[in-house]
Amino acid sequence: MKVKEITSAIEAYAPLYLQESYDNAGMQVGDPNQEVTGVLLCTDVREPIVDEAIERGCNMIISHHPLIFHAIKKIAGRNYIERIIARAIKHDITIYCAHTNMDSARGGVNYKMAEKLGLKNVEILSPQEGSLRKLVVFVPNAQAAQVTQAMCQAGAGRLGNYDSCSYSMAGDGHYRALEGANPTCGEVGELHTEPETRVEVLVHKAVMGKVVAAMLKAHPYEEPAFDIIALNNADKSSGLGVIGDIEPAEDALAFLERVKSTFEVEAVRYSGDTAGKHVSRVAMCGGAGAEFIGLAMARHADVYITGDMKYHEFMGNESRIILADIGHYESEHYTKEIFYDIIRQKMPNFAVAFASNERNQVKYL
Repeated sequence: MKVKEITSAIEAYAPLYLQESYDNAGMQVGDPNQEVTGVLLCTDVREPIVDEAIERGCNMIISHHPLIFHAIKKIAGRNYIERIIARAIKHDITIYCAHTNMDSARGGVNYKMAEKLGLKNVEILSPQEGSLRKLVVFVPNAQAAQVTQAMCQAGAGRLGNYDSCSYSMAGDGHYRALEGANPTCGEVGELHTEPETRVEVLVHKAVMGKVVAAMLKAHPYEEPAFDIIALNNADKSSGLGVIGDIEPAEDALAFLERVKSTFEVEAVRYSGDTAGKHVSRVAMCGGAGAEFIGLAMARHADVYITGDMKYHEFMGNESRIILADIGHYESEHYTKEIFYDIIRQKMPNFAVAFASNERNQVKYL
């Protein structure tokens, strides 16, 4: 099994184009064509993790957080990042991460949080906006199915839990082939009418080039007519955070106790009135997600769970919502289970393990 086969499986689940603009997800250190002897999974790549990989014969480490987040100008062992890079190269260890692309993917980090708490009717809290396009192309009736299939295989036609989505409508195309043309239908110099199908598909802007290339290759015309239309629709299949329901509703304080136990939190920081309150709608965002407090309230959440909240962010809405900071690491450490499931589904007998030397770097006294 090669590195690129494993990374391709992860990126099919959480495409790199879903990552935020500031992020550095993907290959950090290594060779995509290297044969993999074993995979070690973690949330953060630290020096003990690399030591464990060497001891266990694993030459690939997959993490949630990037080891290399900012520019590296020297590898001189001045800090743990430089030391890890040098040690990984010396021992032919590949380091790969899926960060905000896994945060935004359907079934990613926030869906794993929802799964752990047993939320129902789970939806994206903050769907991506401005990322969708509509591709419209006109095809002779006989080739409409093959062109549609080619576009969908290239990544078009995905909508929530559905793929191969398209719309078609019959009509007539009119054109005159000029001197030098090589028309599929009609003759040079003659006005021709061809029964055609108008095919429409949704396309994420990041894969538009690939989809257009597939369409042009499958299309029988020398000069296909097509339109690319920007859409204002939110992409409800990807985005940050989730919101869902607790059925039946739970006592608020008992729910926070369950959150503490589920995510192995030593101390939950929270604000809001819990006396006599019940929780039936929960919003969550793994990592640092204080920016979505207002959105959680707008969508009628009783509780919003995230990490890295500042003191003043707790204030002002105590009567409207319970805010719970469970810690950055604690909110995301189950991400390793997603990596595990992806790899084992594709390669059931492959050597993949959770790092035993991983520890939250934040201590509670």
